[in-house]
Amino acid sequence: MRLDRFIANLPDCSHRQARLLVASGRVEVNGQPVRDGTCDIRVFDQVALDGQTLQAGKTARFFMLHKPTGCVSATSDPQHPTVLDLLDEPDKADLHIAGRLDFNTTGLLIITNDGLWSRRLTQPKSLLGKTYRVETEDPIDPLCIERFAQGLYFRFENLTTLPAELELLGPHEARLTLHEGRYHQVKRMFGHFNNKVTRLHRERMGPLVLNDDLQPGHYRHLSQEETALI
Repeated sequence: MRLDRFIANLPDCSHRQARLLVASGRVEVNGQPVRDGTCDIRVFDQVALDGQTLQAGKTARFFMLHKPTGCVSATSDPQHPTVLDLLDEPDKADLHIAGRLDFNTTGLLIITNDGLWSRRLTQPKSLLGKTYRVETEDPIDPLCIERFAQGLYFRFENLTTLPAELELLGPHEARLTLHEGRYHQVKRMFGHFNNKVTRLHRERMGPLVLNDDLQPGHYRHLSQEETALI
């Protein structure tokens, strides 16, 4: 919501009065005077008028979880445990998942209550790579490196995937970096070469890297420095 409209919601305050209050410097956002009534106010912002708090500001929460197999990336599920069940935190209904993982896929999962921040992390136009460790049933054809870099055509969606970087780590193992998140994308890309993915583990999302010492099913808070990277 725009700041001037936020102020105009006060009792007996017209839109004109709200604009004048903001322009006069009497309104502070997060402790700083703001004179631009068009700036956006979010639920996480503290807003005060003449020193009186109008909105205390909700606390933004960010968690890094090492997702194990056997749980779903959902806020609720009638049959299976969810990743939110692994969090010992209050008000879990306010949280959502930034970049889901399949039921048997492991690794880095980000959970937050900040929708704008999570969209910056996951939307393709941000060009933040997501890196996966992949194991396959058959040896990986080195031709995959070139073909993945060119993009693969997905007939079902009638689209070509964005260029992806593939690094071979062994005959059956590779590290793959994507810049989008299509449905079962990794499995379908290797499926173009009739090779089945047997294990998939996400190591990184943009600048956020899963800690080596964070065990499956465990989580930690992201630092302010980490959240500021997105």
